[in-house]
Amino acid sequence: MSSTFGTLFKVSSFGESHCYGVGATVDGCPPGLALSEDDIQPQLTRRRPGQSAISTPRDEADQVRILSGTERGVTLGTPIGLLVRNKDQRPGDYKEMSQIPRPSHADYTYQMKYGVRASSGGGRSSARETIGRVAAGAIAEKVLRDLYGVDIVAWVSAVGALRAGDVAAESLTREQVDQTIIRCPDPVIAPQMEAKIQEARDAGDSMGGVVTCVCRHVPAGWGEPVFEKMEAYLAQAMMSIPATKGFEIGSGFQGATMYGSAHNDPFVQKEQGLGTSTNHSGGVQGGISNGEPIIFRVAFKPPATISRTQRTSDFKGNEVELAAAGRHDPCVVNRAVPIVESMAALVLIDCALRQRARRG
Repeated sequence: MSSTFGTLFKVSSFGESHCYGVGATVDGCPPGLALSEDDIQPQLTRRRPGQSAISTPRDEADQVRILSGTERGVTLGTPIGLLVRNKDQRPGDYKEMSQIPRPSHADYTYQMKYGVRASSGGGRSSARETIGRVAAGAIAEKVLRDLYGVDIVAWVSAVGALRAGDVAAESLTREQVDQTIIRCPDPVIAPQMEAKIQEARDAGDSMGGVVTCVCRHVPAGWGEPVFEKMEAYLAQAMMSIPATKGFEIGSGFQGATMYGSAHNDPFVQKEQGLGTSTNHSGGVQGGISNGEPIIFRVAFKPPATISRTQRTSDFKGNEVELAAAGRHDPCVVNRAVPIVESMAALVLIDCALRQRARRG
């Protein structure tokens, strides 16, 4: 099922950008855990639109409601239903685009696949679909913290050609990440990133960037070889996020330029047991977590919908000019941070439960 993710901790998202609401069902959450809407809302608030001048002005509070699966604030082990109402839809903004597929958007491919599509807001291809993932991911994060002590922090490490300096990933907090609207913890580069995005927005254009994520205190032994290796599972999760175009873990593509003698991570005795003195592997070896921080990067393309006039064709092949209406992000990376964290949490909780099941 294309809208379901996970093996033991299953998440099914639903809803379109301009329908009544969006959300998810979570099946496989362990029973007896404390859970309320207050545990879920912070990540949705970080993801919500209208936060700053560098995001879409669509005004949505994105308040989550738990519909099922809990009683008196405790999980029952039954499916958890999550709903967020859409309140600031403007489908009329998309009337002109109903017959014109936006360049590099999913309008054309959805039409070819289904013979019909939600022409307002992009439907299921809209980033609004990620609300269900973030809500479910917040539950996964709480289970990971409570049962395993795992924590996950993502941040913006690049916008266009601007790159953040080295970040202390072993101690970085979300509070530090959120000190700037771009969610880049480099105080020198962050204002430059924000200025560059506003410049692109004012020109009717958009920009891409990179989100880096670290998952700390992940025990050794999580991950399912051969076809469901930890990095393969993470790659699938990250590349399912709208606007993603690249994924790398540990040394990534830079590792291809190194010799094995420089790239290998020697084992050393640490306080908690055996560990490695370097982490070019990114916390994963042979598709299985090795106990070191799991660190990876996700590349996001410039948003396809821009207000600058473009020469393109309508669905009949007639040449037209399109200046897209509607409200859109000039760059998605700052709002993608909680989405990346949430998808990482969904991967890790599924790996954790599968490892627990293996050990009985």
